[in-house]
Amino acid sequence: MKTLLLTGAPGVGKTTVLRKVAAGLPGWKVAGFYTEEIRSSHGERYGFRLVCFDGRSGVMARADFPGPRRVGKYGVDVAVIDDLTPAALSLDQPADVYLVDEIGKMECLSDQFVAAMTGLLASGKPVVATIALHGPGFIDEVKRRPGVQIWQVTRGNRYSLPADILAWLKKP
Repeated sequence: MKTLLLTGAPGVGKTTVLRKVAAGLPGWKVAGFYTEEIRSSHGERYGFRLVCFDGRSGVMARADFPGPRRVGKYGVDVAVIDDLTPAALSLDQPADVYLVDEIGKMECLSDQFVAAMTGLLASGKPVVATIALHGPGFIDEVKRRPGVQIWQVTRGNRYSLPADILAWLKKP
């Protein structure tokens, strides 16, 4: 099984590392998604967009999103996660690698995400995913899976990690 989890403090660069890995795989069929911060014109973060490698996207969380599903100051639109992740993580596509950003508290509010991620991790297909540094339930369960490698992203290694991950992926 080839599953690599990237963890680290919020804002350390996990998403940037994953996007650089995607850019370093020309000719590979990449499936999955990454998250993008949404910022105001003043630079304040007010939400997150889920962006699939097939081009689909949607706003999955906003500070002003109403409802009971919240992570910190953000209301989470679980319907967006439910809509986008099953196809992005589908085993029916001819993907060479699945890149997932992130296995986090927001995404884990979606039963569709948890089910798709569970199937993907059990498939033996190559997966590189970012994962919350701390978290109960599914987050902790994924970290304890046999055969999973966990690498810590730090300010000191975030620039060299993409090359290390690409080498890890290309190992027979």
